[in-house]
Amino acid sequence: MSVLLLHLETSTKICSVALSKDGVCIGCIETGSDGYVHAEQLTPFIEMLMVEKSIEFGDLHGVSVSSGPGSYTGLRIGVSTAKGLCYALGIPLISIDSLLCLAISAQEKHQNTNLCALIDARRMEEYAAIYDHQLHPIKPISADIMEPNSYKEFEPFVFFGDGAEKVVELWSDRNCAPDLTIASTAKTQCSLAYQKYIAGRHEDLAYFEPYYLKDFVTSSKKK
Repeated sequence: MSVLLLHLETSTKICSVALSKDGVCIGCIETGSDGYVHAEQLTPFIEMLMVEKSIEFGDLHGVSVSSGPGSYTGLRIGVSTAKGLCYALGIPLISIDSLLCLAISAQEKHQNTNLCALIDARRMEEYAAIYDHQLHPIKPISADIMEPNSYKEFEPFVFFGDGAEKVVELWSDRNCAPDLTIASTAKTQCSLAYQKYIAGRHEDLAYFEPYYLKDFVTSSKKK
């Protein structure tokens, strides 16, 4: 019997939904914008994709979701939606590392260098992880303030993700190169989620929380 999984990516401003069959992507709907549209678009995207592929919700075997790090609001919406579907359908929840998914996209284009995945954490701070060309982590996930010599010990590397653009000039004289075409997408969850589903590596619906990495901070209005 084929395994059908639904995949949700909401860790950045991109809202992305994908479907997979036995680990292979069979459809994807996604959009990027200047703001966070997950609250308005995520559920309609799921419904549109299910209709497009003639798949009933009862046909799904599991739901995977980006677990973070990333946008507090985006992660909260994605995980809440995934939990609701899994609870209603009685199917497992699978969490997928947001930065690793970015690195998977980069590996397809850059196969012989280190891979620096960056997600914007506001101002000059980034959520970052660095992997070798075989996707083994060589710098663990952290939230770092970017400086001219950040991660110099891991050169050469290519850097990418929605946090890459703001360090292009900062790192312009370094032995590293940007790839601004690589962005977060639910499509890169398909194979990982299938492997975790087969291995029975599911999350506890009652207790699972996204990996926010930083506390959520709101700014108060000045009087």
